[in-house]
Amino acid sequence: MVVLLPDGQAESVRRPSPLSYAAALPLGRTLARAGRTDGLAVHAVRYRCRGWNGPDAPLAADATWAVDEVVRRYGDVPVCLTGHGMGGRAALRAAGHPAVNSVLAMAPWLPEDDMAATPEPVKQLVGRQVLIVHGTNDARTDPELSYRLAERAKKTNRDTCRFEVHSDGHALRQHHEEVLALASDFVLGALFTRTYARPVADALAAPPPLGLRMPLAAGFGRSLRH
Repeated sequence: MVVLLPDGQAESVRRPSPLSYAAALPLGRTLARAGRTDGLAVHAVRYRCRGWNGPDAPLAADATWAVDEVVRRYGDVPVCLTGHGMGGRAALRAAGHPAVNSVLAMAPWLPEDDMAATPEPVKQLVGRQVLIVHGTNDARTDPELSYRLAERAKKTNRDTCRFEVHSDGHALRQHHEEVLALASDFVLGALFTRTYARPVADALAAPPPLGLRMPLAAGFGRSLRH
């Protein structure tokens, strides 16, 4: 099961944006097609509101609720939390749910480092397969912050890797096909214990910074298993 978490905003009590929901659907359709023969199901979450809203973190709470619903409806199935932007942060934060075996965080929105604030947690990622994907030209969510989080996560969870999409922005449109292929390879590998494509396997095995600044090669996906 893939639980798809759309983008949101840092602060807002408005209803979720239908545009953010719609923007998540192409990835959902791609994953559903890739995993159809294995019985993969994909569900997109409709948040109660669009804002992270500080310590309340309703987007993360909604992600946890969604995984609870998966367990209630489908039983003991592994879940990959997959999110973009603020949804990426929600996926990372809700990863501690026992049903979650993997996290795919794309261009995750993360708070600026603040010595006075508690750092973004990573302990909940232990035992999960974790892939972070970030465009190097992202002007909305700082790729350096996702690198720092991945660096902290890697210290306690070796199954963490991060790919950089050079010259791409927040929406990851410039190398869209390669990003979708990377997402599919990771999700199917994590949920169905398939062999990862060589670049993903190498990124997971490599120590920092190598495995956390892995470049997404042009044409990734045309010959995934070579």
